[in-house]
Amino acid sequence: MNTSVFNIAEVERETGLSKDVLRVWERRYRVPAPARDLNGDRSYTLQQVEHLRLVKRLMDGGHRPSKLLVLPPEELAGIKPVRAADQTNSIDLVQARPTTVGGLDDLLALIKRHEGDAFLRAMQQRLAVCGVHRFVVEVVAPLTQQVGHGWEQGRIAIFEEHLFSELAKRLLRQTISSLPATTRSPRIVLTTVSNETHGMGLLMAEALLALNEAECIPLGTQLPLSEIQGAAVAHRADVVALSFSSLYPYKKIPGLLFQLRQMLAADVALWVGGSAVQRLPGMEGVDLLQSLDAIPDQLRVWRASHPLG
Repeated sequence: MNTSVFNIAEVERETGLSKDVLRVWERRYRVPAPARDLNGDRSYTLQQVEHLRLVKRLMDGGHRPSKLLVLPPEELAGIKPVRAADQTNSIDLVQARPTTVGGLDDLLALIKRHEGDAFLRAMQQRLAVCGVHRFVVEVVAPLTQQVGHGWEQGRIAIFEEHLFSELAKRLLRQTISSLPATTRSPRIVLTTVSNETHGMGLLMAEALLALNEAECIPLGTQLPLSEIQGAAVAHRADVVALSFSSLYPYKKIPGLLFQLRQMLAADVALWVGGSAVQRLPGMEGVDLLQSLDAIPDQLRVWRASHPLG
């Protein structure tokens, strides 16, 4: 790859911004303003790519592209990420508020029409517009809930639910892999217990944890408690994070958490999230995350109590 001139596919790969988003920004904001090569294809300089990387990073921190793209690059460097606690558009995983980044009906319609490629492009555009935090909290979480309700009510077929789930997971994994790698504490093992097959909540949590520079060790779903304990020891984990969907037998959860808490070392925190958490009573040694928006604050509390990491 040429180190000073980039084509649009290379810019997409380097910045995590889709080609469609780059073209829209060029039309709407005249940013970036690429040159054209002899074939008429867009050609971007290294400075433009660095500018787009900075814009993407600030978007992931909560800023809107419409405000970022009108500023010169030198002013962007001094902008701080928006604190998640200051964002007013929080989402509850059980009773989701309406999204503030555009309705979800058009996305659901694409799933119902079985237009997977179009759905993925539309989701990528939402991600580019609102950044990682708002995308997870205001798009993926409520959309997951609506698809689940539609399946329960017979309005969405099983194969349509699977299409949504697989495409959303693919995009979340791509998003996570595009975030800068970190070794900052805490080191968090993410998984579910045996017979909990739903991993969407884990991926949403991992995206927000990685965005806030936690070191994540994703282990997928359905690990026996003994394996979770072994993973925590092997990875020298600071935190074990579990997710329980609304479909998991609620009555089993307190006993499982009590048992796992006894198995884990005293200095390993146990964080639990997911729809089922809303009904759980408080438990000693277990931190219940009532919503995805609680994740940044939970990290701040942990880091404040572990100043040496």
